[in-house]
Amino acid sequence: MNEQKTTPASSTNSGNLEQFGYKQELSRSLSFWDLLIYGLIFMVPIAPFGIYGQVAQGSHGMVALAYLIGMVAMIFTALSYARMSEAFPIAGSVYSYAQRGINEYVGFFAGWVILLDYILIPSLMYLVSSAALGDVLPDVPIYVWLLIFIVVNTLINMLGIEFTSKANKIILALELIVLAVFIITAIIALVKGVNGAEFTFKPLYDKNHFSLNVVMGAVSIAVLSFLGFDAISTLAEESKGGKKSVGRAVIFSLLVVGIMFIIQTWLAALIWPDYTTFENADTAFYQIAEIAGGPWLKWTTIVATAVAWGLADALVAQAAISRILYSMGRDKKLPSVLSKVHAKYKTPYVSILLVAVISIIVTFGFASHLSTLASLVNFGALTAFLFLHIAVVNYFLRKQKSKDYINHLLFPIIGFVVIGYVWLNLDAASKKVGLVWMAIGILYMIYLKLTKKGSSLSDDLM
Repeated sequence: MNEQKTTPASSTNSGNLEQFGYKQELSRSLSFWDLLIYGLIFMVPIAPFGIYGQVAQGSHGMVALAYLIGMVAMIFTALSYARMSEAFPIAGSVYSYAQRGINEYVGFFAGWVILLDYILIPSLMYLVSSAALGDVLPDVPIYVWLLIFIVVNTLINMLGIEFTSKANKIILALELIVLAVFIITAIIALVKGVNGAEFTFKPLYDKNHFSLNVVMGAVSIAVLSFLGFDAISTLAEESKGGKKSVGRAVIFSLLVVGIMFIIQTWLAALIWPDYTTFENADTAFYQIAEIAGGPWLKWTTIVATAVAWGLADALVAQAAISRILYSMGRDKKLPSVLSKVHAKYKTPYVSILLVAVISIIVTFGFASHLSTLASLVNFGALTAFLFLHIAVVNYFLRKQKSKDYINHLLFPIIGFVVIGYVWLNLDAASKKVGLVWMAIGILYMIYLKLTKKGSSLSDDLM
C-alpha cells in the first residue's frame, strides 16, 4: 500500500514524488513548450471546423460569442488546475487533486467521472475523422479507418512520451498552416465581398437575436472544443520545468486556442451570414471554405479535420487517459495491473492497450450515435471540473488556512458557477446516462471500501 500524505503547497517545490509516497517511474522529459503543444493538440486549433454548424445555429449566428464565453468559463477552471498542479505535481489530474484537496472518496468519484470524458474522447475523435474520410474515399469501409487510427496512435503512445511529443509538433504545425490558409483566404473573400460578405460585429453580439439561454445552449456545444487543456495536468510526472510549468501551460494553451477559435468562427460567420440556410449543419464549415477559396480549400479543411481529430487529438487523449488509469491503478482504486510501466519506453503500456481495446468497442457501438457520445464527454468533463473548484477552496482555505481569497475562493467560486450553468444546459439524455455512470461509480466505491481493495490513504487526506 502507498502511504500518501497531503503535503503543504509550500513544500512541493521540488516535485519530488517520494513526498507523496510514489516512485519516479515515468520519463521526466517534457518542457513547458512540450506541454503547451500537447494542450493545443488536444484542443485542436481547427476544432470548430467539425462543429461550426451546430454552434452557429444554436447561438443564432453569434458563434464567436459562444466561443468567447466558453473560453472565459474555462479560464477560471484553468486557474484552479494551475493552483492544484503547483500543490500536487503528480499524475492523475482532477482525481489526485480532489483526493488530496478533499478526501479519498471524493477523489475516486472525481476520477470516475473524468474517466467518462477521457475514455470516450478518443472514440469520438476516431468516429468524426473516419466519417470525414468516408466522404473523401467512400469505397473504403469506415471500420478500416477506425482500426488504422487506433493502431497508429497506440503504437506512438507505446513508444514513449518523447516520441508522442515529436509527433505532436509535426501535426500541430500542419494544423496551423491549414488554419492560416483559411484565415488568409477568408479575409481576401471578405474584402472582395464574396457571397455578400461584409464586416460586422453580429457574430459577437446581435441585439436582435440575443438571448442568454440560447447562447449558453450553444456554449454547451462549443466547450467540446476546449476540453483538453486540463489533460496537461496528467503529465505532471513527466514535466521537467518545475511545479509551475504545468499550470502555466494549462492557462496559456487555453488562451491561445481560444483566440484562434474566435477568429476563425467570426470570419466563417461573415462569409456565410445566414446560419439558417446551411445545406447540412454537420458540414457547414466545409461549405463556407468552398465559397471562400473553392473546392481545394473545402477538401483541405475536410482532410485536415480528419487528421487533426483522428490522429492528433485522439493521440494525446489516449496518453491522458492512460495516465489517469495508471494513477488510479497505482492507488489500487482500479486493478493494479494498470500501473505497470514498460521497462524500456517508460510508458504505462497496459493502460494504453486497455484504452485501445475500449476505443474499438465504443467506436463500433456508437457509430450512429455521435451526438450522444459528445454529450457524455461533456458531462464527464464538466462534472469533474465542479469537483476541482471545490477541492481548491477546501484544500487551500480549510486545510492550509490560506488568506489569498482571490485565487483560493473568488476565482474557484466563479468557475464553479459558470461551469455549473453550462452543465445545466447539457441535454437531458446525457445527464441521465451520466448519472447512471455516477451511480455505478458509487457502487464500485462501496465495493472497494467493504473489501478493502483500495489502498488506505493517510488521515491527512480526510
